[in-house]
Amino acid sequence: MAIRYYSALTQIVLVGFVCFLCPGMFNAVNGLGNGGQLDKTATNNANTALYCTFIVFGIAGGGIVNLCGVRWTIFCSGFTYALYSASYIFLNHRPTDPSFTIASGALLGAGAGILWAAQGTIMTSYPREEEKGRFIAIFWVIFNLGGMLGGILPFAINYHSEKDSLSDGVYIAFVVLECLGACLGLALAPPAKVTRSDGTSVVLVKHTAPAREAIEVVKLFLNPTMLGLLPMCFTSNFFYTYQFNNINAALFNIRTRGFNNIFYWGSQMVGAYAISFLLDSPRFTRRRRGFLAVCIVFAAFNAIWGGSLALHNKYPEGIGAGHRMDFKESKKAAGAIVLYVVCGLGDALYQSLAYWIIGTISNDSQKLSRYAGFYKGIQSLGSTVAWQLDIKVSPLHQLIANWVLFGASIPPMLYVVWRIKEHSEAAALPEDLADKVEQESVAGEPLRA
Repeated sequence: MAIRYYSALTQIVLVGFVCFLCPGMFNAVNGLGNGGQLDKTATNNANTALYCTFIVFGIAGGGIVNLCGVRWTIFCSGFTYALYSASYIFLNHRPTDPSFTIASGALLGAGAGILWAAQGTIMTSYPREEEKGRFIAIFWVIFNLGGMLGGILPFAINYHSEKDSLSDGVYIAFVVLECLGACLGLALAPPAKVTRSDGTSVVLVKHTAPAREAIEVVKLFLNPTMLGLLPMCFTSNFFYTYQFNNINAALFNIRTRGFNNIFYWGSQMVGAYAISFLLDSPRFTRRRRGFLAVCIVFAAFNAIWGGSLALHNKYPEGIGAGHRMDFKESKKAAGAIVLYVVCGLGDALYQSLAYWIIGTISNDSQKLSRYAGFYKGIQSLGSTVAWQLDIKVSPLHQLIANWVLFGASIPPMLYVVWRIKEHSEAAALPEDLADKVEQESVAGEPLRA
């Protein structure tokens, strides 16, 4: 039993359930559009504050995780999700005072940046090279079960409600689940004790220090590969604002938003699972797998933005409050619902490819923690811009910005894929263990690196 607990797969499943209960519930709230509120101003400003701090703590998160470990960073970070959901209960009763929600968003940005750096470390460094696509899919399926559950809750609780915002009961349910997720972080094993399916250790014990981590974080901005991934990172969550606020919230009533999110996050599970077969396929070299995956993502998102433009032309001003579509109006609502679900599928394809590309760069867990933090930090910069654009820019111009940014991310992504090697660099050995590894190699024993 102990061996199974320390297996890489078990740890991926555990971190999947942490994200199921914490970021998954956050996604459910945000996916409803306007944070489940009628007015979007408070949520947009809270998300701006969130992603501003996320930028800093996302980029620095890898260093923090390397210094403090994955268990305690995830445990502490998880409670910031619960605080954010609780702030909406206050907003329900004080709708003219969004200060608590905005402050909670800023705190959540710090917690989320660190949590996702820890998650990225586990997901990209724990599997063997030929398993990375499958492990990403396993995580993505479990994680997005949270979004599905988060869609079921408002759909069921608000099924007979005439209100166009979430009740206190739904937010309380989110708070309880997010607290459970934070506590589950303590169940994760220390990385030094985790073994892959071939018996090799995930990480050798290495010493690090704050000064070294700060230097390594700065070096990320001089790394040609990381710079090539900047447009991909910036774009990877930019589209959420448009999809959540200008499709789901603008066109559908509150119970239908929950109904839509069940399938939005469900389609994410399908997308991640489907693309994993290509990303791990032994029929192609890693470089060719990357090129094929980029082509699939390119085709999917052009279809999504083309469909979004057609939908916008049909409802250029959205639908006014009190007249939003219901899922029972199948003839009227079906097309928009299908488009929204396909948006979820496209997101999973994009995110799975992004993590897979990052995972091909190295097998060193400390480096991958920094790369994952860089990805989430720059991603949050894009989100910060997107949430403010939603206040100041028309939906049509937001749509155009999304489409242009996506197109601009493809050429540098192809450049990075072109540089992918068939095998990633191995984790660097500490000097005091080099002699021991050499002795194991001479004796014909398996190396634990």
